[in-house]
Amino acid sequence: MKAYVKSKISNGLGEVEFHHPKSNSLPYSLLEQLSLEIKQLGDDDNVKCILLKSSGSKAFCAGASFDELLSIENELQGKQFFLGFAKVILAIKQAPKLVVTSVQGKVVGGGIGLVCASDYVIAHESASIKLSELSIGIGPFVIAPVVQRKLGLAHFTNMCLNPKQWKTSAWALDKGVYSEMYSNMDDLNLRLSQLINEYVNYSSETIFKIKSMFWDGFESIEKEMEKRAEQSGQLVLSDSTKKILKSLRSK
Repeated sequence: MKAYVKSKISNGLGEVEFHHPKSNSLPYSLLEQLSLEIKQLGDDDNVKCILLKSSGSKAFCAGASFDELLSIENELQGKQFFLGFAKVILAIKQAPKLVVTSVQGKVVGGGIGLVCASDYVIAHESASIKLSELSIGIGPFVIAPVVQRKLGLAHFTNMCLNPKQWKTSAWALDKGVYSEMYSNMDDLNLRLSQLINEYVNYSSETIFKIKSMFWDGFESIEKEMEKRAEQSGQLVLSDSTKKILKSLRSK
């Protein structure tokens, strides 16, 4: 099945789903579509809550597309690609509605940024997480502000410096990446429905003000992420990073 981003609105819920055949990895085109769909739902008066999810039952998101990382030829292209993650994070942050994310499986790299930017996250117990960037010669620069916002510096450092180590879903729940965790998808989906039914009936004005409070102190995050996208765009061009990416892609 080809990659896609699709959305629908029903009973006050705006639902966004993304898919990529390679473990729901994210090329720039999908990141761009995701940010636009979330923004449109945020601006739609018929939407009271936004649900973000991915297709399938295994990986929620494998992070940046290796194919696209390998196709980057200059720093400007590199910066533009990594700004794709910043756009989605900003769309989630700026949406005047709660963004609830359902995580059915493993999350890697940039995908963790989307999860940590979300207002409430319900995960399956198989949804372990990993910041793999250092192992391929780059760093989680763009997503750092939102991941550190949830984890705190100590646990963020732990993840950054252990790029080959999976952290369990129980660890992610304990550290605040996930809000709730379930051992089977039926229970997860039941809880998700209950939660959304509550959120679509709360005061929109109050939700907006509460969400703004959650992001207190992050007024300059857009400039910060742009600067960090530039750093990532430079590092992804190195010979060592290209070599590692080619090796991983061929597996």
